[in-house]
Amino acid sequence: MKTEYPEINPTERILMGPGPSDVSARVLAALAKPTLGHLDPEYLAVMDDTRSMLQYVFRTTNELTLAMPGTGSAGMEACVANLVEPGDEVVIGVCGYFGARMAEMAERHGATIHRVDVPWGEIIDPAAIGKALADHPATKVVGVVQAETSTGAHQPLEEISRLAHGAGALLLVDAVTSLGCVELRLDDWAIDACYSCTQKGLSSPPGLAPVSFSPAAAEKIWSRKSVIRSWYLDLSLVSKYWSSERVYHHTASSNLGYALYEGLRMVVEEGLEARHARHLYHHRALRAGLEAMGLEYIPDHSLPNLNAIHVAAGADDLVVRKRLLSEYGIEIGAGLGPFAGKAWRIGIMGSSCTQRNVILVLGALESILGDMGVPVPKGAAIAAASEVFASN
Repeated sequence: MKTEYPEINPTERILMGPGPSDVSARVLAALAKPTLGHLDPEYLAVMDDTRSMLQYVFRTTNELTLAMPGTGSAGMEACVANLVEPGDEVVIGVCGYFGARMAEMAERHGATIHRVDVPWGEIIDPAAIGKALADHPATKVVGVVQAETSTGAHQPLEEISRLAHGAGALLLVDAVTSLGCVELRLDDWAIDACYSCTQKGLSSPPGLAPVSFSPAAAEKIWSRKSVIRSWYLDLSLVSKYWSSERVYHHTASSNLGYALYEGLRMVVEEGLEARHARHLYHHRALRAGLEAMGLEYIPDHSLPNLNAIHVAAGADDLVVRKRLLSEYGIEIGAGLGPFAGKAWRIGIMGSSCTQRNVILVLGALESILGDMGVPVPKGAAIAAASEVFASN
């Protein structure tokens, strides 16, 4: 057995994958502040302000808005576990890996699943959701992913919301990769339950999952006929810790709470409209550069903050990603499922969404692809991106 272990000294990376994103010095400094007990009055005040800022980024007045312990998948399971009872009929749109995960979770919690499947990279046609609801009029919940992390597809929500509510169902939305990066309006779009994460658009370390529930969704939770199968994710218990009752549920990490608080403070300071515009602006520059190299986008409806492109013909997917990491310190994402070995996912989320990063990843890709003999026009990518940046 080893008796001596080296000090941890991680290499600083430029995180441009599907998550996590870069964490700013401000957030890291907040993370390192003195640990407080989870019922310390000072930390409870942080929780109250965190709830207020979460309501701002979700664009909601929902009282049942808080941060669950765990990553975005914990947020997903919290929503599913609390809204779905055994035997409930649930319609779920599946256009990638995370729609499929939502369907699997709902099935594990006893739901009868009606999947609306489309090929990876496409979005869900609201008419297909409408047909599923007409075929299954007892549907209690409709679930869709706004930002499909596996494909970079950006799903419109308003028409699906109208159809779900017209059929008497609740709308559940995965905003793990969209919150803080693209427009999301819980109240205006009548979204009943929504979950996200801390490590993407909010640029905080992973470990907490923001969630929000409408009054109708909260009523569904409070009036359940069966006990929620997950004790740890039971909102009837967790909500009492976040409420004025302050009933102990679990030992919350005050340090992760500080980090989320500071990440949200940075969102509020920038303003949501300006933040969304920043992501779209840098996306246009990145896209111009990638397309100037001859690289093609996968989805027709692309997220600005997560750019999924086909691996360049003649390039070795793994070698490119390894060289980006080892030579330039840049992390980008590989393809999942049917896209494995066929796609690159380039994220520009939160603190990673900068002109420097866009120019750096374009230059690095051009150099590596050129070394592999892939025909890329020299200097075209940076010139195209620079033209977009100069136009502002």
